[in-house]
Amino acid sequence: MRFPLLALLACFSTLLAAQQSETVAPPPASDPRMYDIADAPQADRIEKDVTTLVNFGTRHTLSDTTSDTHGIGAARRWIYDEFQRISEACGGCLEVMYQRNLVEGDPESRIKEDTWVVNVIAVQRGTQDPNRFIMMSGDIDSRVSDALDGTSDSPGANDNASGMAGALEAARVLTQYEFPGSILYVGLSGEEQGLFGGKGMADWVQEQGWNLTGVLNNDMIGNITGVDGVTDNTSFRIFSEPYYPDDANDERANTYRRFFGGEVDGPSRQLARYVDAMTRQYTTNLEPMMVYRLDRFGRGGHHRPFNDAGFPGVRIMETHENYTQQHQDLRTEDGIEYGDKLEHVNFPYAAKLTGVNAITLAGLAAAPPAPPLVMIGGAVEPSTRLRWEAPETDTPIAGYYVHWRLTTSPRWEHKVFVPASRLDHTLENIVVDNYFFGVSSVGEDGNESVVVFPSTLIPRGTR
Repeated sequence: MRFPLLALLACFSTLLAAQQSETVAPPPASDPRMYDIADAPQADRIEKDVTTLVNFGTRHTLSDTTSDTHGIGAARRWIYDEFQRISEACGGCLEVMYQRNLVEGDPESRIKEDTWVVNVIAVQRGTQDPNRFIMMSGDIDSRVSDALDGTSDSPGANDNASGMAGALEAARVLTQYEFPGSILYVGLSGEEQGLFGGKGMADWVQEQGWNLTGVLNNDMIGNITGVDGVTDNTSFRIFSEPYYPDDANDERANTYRRFFGGEVDGPSRQLARYVDAMTRQYTTNLEPMMVYRLDRFGRGGHHRPFNDAGFPGVRIMETHENYTQQHQDLRTEDGIEYGDKLEHVNFPYAAKLTGVNAITLAGLAAAPPAPPLVMIGGAVEPSTRLRWEAPETDTPIAGYYVHWRLTTSPRWEHKVFVPASRLDHTLENIVVDNYFFGVSSVGEDGNESVVVFPSTLIPRGTR
């Protein structure tokens, strides 16, 4: 009887080892859906939407709101109706709404009289974490040289009908799928008057109690020939600031950054790295350029009010701008044609950048939420220790990735998988002094959250 018993034990051991091996094996390195999503946006549909927006004549925040064919009122109602049409095609999968903010008039501002600034929102609810959101936005409004001119023709083809059309097209693509987390597709108003639409919506999101994990602000995604004379349809820029502005007044955070690093590792910077990584993995012939700056030099965009409210946000846009086509009266001077006209938009390029947004939205909506807290230790030790908290979520978590990179590297370079049963890991013989570290959650389909940089030390005396 001993031989059968030994054989049975051997079989049990083999089965147990296989189960353990299966449990600790990392999830897939890629999600095949993302390749399809990246290629799905169609240039002809984006061209049709941009043309429709241009044909409203002007979309200035202070333009006509009552006409059915002219002004910002007609434009936002068309956007609302278009989101409704997209929802009908997916069986009512979008919740479409207006979100209004009353901006009080100020003689010193770009809004002289009390004005309603109206945003258009479409919500694709997640199947498991419906209160967790990732957002893509474009701007509805346009302007000419005079920021207060609400009557002159202001086509705003690239700035920013291209971004608004991108948000509509991303909705068409992603409503063909279901994700654990929710996605917001948004048209923001009042950008040219002072980022009023974004400010109002950021406040409103806080009132709703929504967990907004990231904002992708798309502002000018259609120009490939810059004022510098360069024509390039193979790159784009991702602007992000290093940490939230309120952190500058946090003495503890400042002390931590001074002694332990993290000057370029705030939540918005990690979101930028995520866009960069998804682009490199799932697209071809498209080079992301991460710009370590809130926005263009001395300028601003609609991700800023979300950053101000404590939400991660980045700006996605073309690499080469042409300033003769931005904020300009329609005219020709010294042989130069001024104005943001339809013919200056490259629609295949806008479709490619829409694809970048779509895979970022899909990846983050599919992934589990990031760890809420990451701790680090290893001073005067040969190895680096990390510990983290598990997120509260109904989205299945396969495990976590511990990431590290050289302190001068813009991207995460190395990672190791840790199964969901564990909330700590030691990187043997990886000296904490020489690298930066972070942790992300990963789902069973291989989609990862953004990386979370350590925000506190592992208490002394613990391993």
